Amino acid sequence: MKSSNNRRHFILSSLFFIVFLCVLASINELRFDSLLKLGQCAIINSSTSDEPPLPSNDTDEGIRILIGILTLPDQYHRRHFLRMIYGTQTPVGGRVDVKFVFCNLTKEDQKVLVALEIMRYDDIIILNCKENMNKGKTYTYFSSLPEIFNGSDGPNPPYHYVMKGDDDAYFRLQSLVNSLKPLPREDLYYGYVIPCRSMDPFVHYMSGMGYLVSWDIVEWIRASDIPKNHLEGPEDKIFGDWIREGHRAKNRYNAKWSMYNFPVPPTTCTHELWPDTIAVHLLKNQEKWIETLKYFNVTDNLKPSKLYHIP
Repeated sequence: MKSSNNRRHFILSSLFFIVFLCVLASINELRFDSLLKLGQCAIINSSTSDEPPLPSNDTDEGIRILIGILTLPDQYHRRHFLRMIYGTQTPVGGRVDVKFVFCNLTKEDQKVLVALEIMRYDDIIILNCKENMNKGKTYTYFSSLPEIFNGSDGPNPPYHYVMKGDDDAYFRLQSLVNSLKPLPREDLYYGYVIPCRSMDPFVHYMSGMGYLVSWDIVEWIRASDIPKNHLEGPEDKIFGDWIREGHRAKNRYNAKWSMYNFPVPPTTCTHELWPDTIAVHLLKNQEKWIETLKYFNVTDNLKPSKLYHIP
């Protein structure tokens, strides 16, 4: 009898223990499901919340700018130097593509060396024209861009703004992006107003050191007969004539005095280097480039290394 009671007690205890384990498992499963649902709700709420999304590092969400630096095929050393200048700048809030622009190649060495540059850097645009400064090269540059870039797999428009720049000008890309952020993305003409003493962007034209227009004006240049019939003369002045005759650019921005000529020799177009700078022009020799780059501390981000010692 005693053995039978012990057996019954053992069975009941085992049953109670099994029921306890089942209850405990059910509670844990319920808690897990609740936590999972809570996590799902948190994810959904974060994506549908009225709070603004966190800033994105995707520069395609910012301004897209093309800078075409008009130069000559044989200017290999200048291009390599400028690649260092612009390749070490990483503007936030926009994508800035710097391309070197010249007309058809005419020498055998150019066909080899320029081809190597394209293979290595992919930053050259060769226009179908005879090399010139004031006989239509600027027109060929702007009018060729829609055919080159429209219809690609990229965004539309491919660029919000297009700039023509000189190869003796230093552009500070972050300052350029910041200055463009509040400006319209259509019917815009931007640059350094000529004459030097003028501050009115609706008078005369923007200096050839670097002027910029919105993409819709680029497309107008390609389609309009006004530029086609007026090609010869100082290219920056001729460009301003197109804008005036075509009644374009109701939005204009004078970037003076953030754009200016190098201080030496002093003229009405120059002033001292200062922090609020977008572009410095007329850097005609290495000494002027070095003085400018030192002023803006362009090598401050050089990482220390055992490989070199630069005092």
